[in-house]
Order: sequence, then C-alpha cells, then structure tokens
Amino acid sequence: MKSHIAKKIYHVEVLTPKQASETLEEDMKKFAEKYTKVLDAGYMTCITDNPMGNLSYQATEMISELGLPVKPEQVMLHLNTFHTRSHLDEILNKAQELGIQHILTISGDGSERLPKLSAEAIGMSVNTVTSVELMQFINKKYPGVFTLGVAFNPYEPQDHEWEKMHRKVDAGAKFIITQPVLGKDERIEKVKSFGLPIVVEAWMSKKISLLSKCVGYEIPEGTPYDPMATLKDLIGIYPDCGFYLAMVGVKTQLPLVKDIWK
Repeated sequence: MKSHIAKKIYHVEVLTPKQASETLEEDMKKFAEKYTKVLDAGYMTCITDNPMGNLSYQATEMISELGLPVKPEQVMLHLNTFHTRSHLDEILNKAQELGIQHILTISGDGSERLPKLSAEAIGMSVNTVTSVELMQFINKKYPGVFTLGVAFNPYEPQDHEWEKMHRKVDAGAKFIITQPVLGKDERIEKVKSFGLPIVVEAWMSKKISLLSKCVGYEIPEGTPYDPMATLKDLIGIYPDCGFYLAMVGVKTQLPLVKDIWK
C-alpha cells in the first residue's frame, strides 16, 4: 500500500468526546463538525486515543455512530497499548471495515481506568508491550491492511530514544510524527536518516505553558507565543516534511493555515 503521508498536507488533531462528558450530544456534534471541516479542507484528520489517559470514545465508535464519511487517505487513527486484546481486535476490525488505512501506534498514557495490553494476549514473551510490539502484532494479523507510523520524542534522552526508533523502524514503521517543536532542531534532522516521511508537530494553542509536560521543563504561564508565526517558521525550516497541527482552532486558525503553506 502506498502511503500519502509525504504529500503536502496538514495533519489536524481531532479529539473524541470523553466518556465522562456531561454534554455528550454537544461534544459529538462538535467532533462531527471538526472532522468534516478537516476532510472538506483536504487535510488529514488525526484522531487521538484516550489522550493524557482520559477515557474517551474511540474514533471508530464516533465515525460509525455519527455516520461520518471515511476518505482513506485523509483519516488516521492513534492507537495505544492501553486496551484489552478483545477491544484492540474490535477497534482494528472496525477500522478495516470502515476503510481506514493509517494508524499512528504509540505506547500512550495510562490511568487506573485503562487496562494495559499484555504480551500473552498478543502471543509475545516480553515484559512490556510498547508501540514496537503493537506494530508487530498488527502487521502479522492484518498484513498489508494498515500503514503504520510511530512517534519521535526529541525531548527524551536521545541514546534511548534513538535505540527505540531503530526498533520501531525495524518493526515496520512507514512514517514518523514528532512531538511539538518550536524551531529548528538538530534531532529532527537526524531522524531524516531513516528515509521515512516525517510529520513535524506544530503547537497551535497560545497556551504555550501546556507544553511543559511534553518538553520536560517548565514554560511559565503567560509566556508570549504566536502559533501561526511558529507554523510559518517551521514550514520554512522543514520544507520536505508534513505538519501535524495540535490544539488547532477550527474556526479561528483552520481557515488561515492554507495561506501559510502554498
């Protein structure tokens, strides 16, 4: 299967409603609106999987329940390792049925409400199931069905992260999505040596302090930050990469980003 990740296309993050939502119908409506707007704009909608350990509805559940269209080259699921084997099978079977092709495999954030996928459940003998084992399992059970990608974190100790990237690529990764970067980063340049399409994450919220947990150091509340200017700079720095838009404003920012990347 040929991946179109390397096309000149934005990857727009879309969150599903939380299962504890007290305004579920409204949240579902907002999800449908954002999902549809991203597809109509010609971008790829990237749907998260229990982000920050918050129990949320699955993309496959929302797409099916709301009767939303699936354009195979414009929909990407995030899939982490905090699922039972039966739930994992349910998600993957539904994704295949819907015609979804792209999956970003991640280890993910856990919580006491989320089960951890066991090695025994997927027929492996490792201490912990990571995105590497998750990819190996998917590729074995669904050969040729999905195009699988992985995450790269430039803020982790690089010896360890680099070793993990080698294992991810050996496991069959076809594309790489980075954590948010704010400018030129030599570690992103190094990842290009794998020869895979790279999607650079751009932080689109003015609340730059929310990035603290990701980057591993404190960014004070109120630190000045211009997300649109940063995106423009990143596009100039990485002209051969795709761009993942996190926390993007659908009404305020999405209509404008097309003019930045021409």
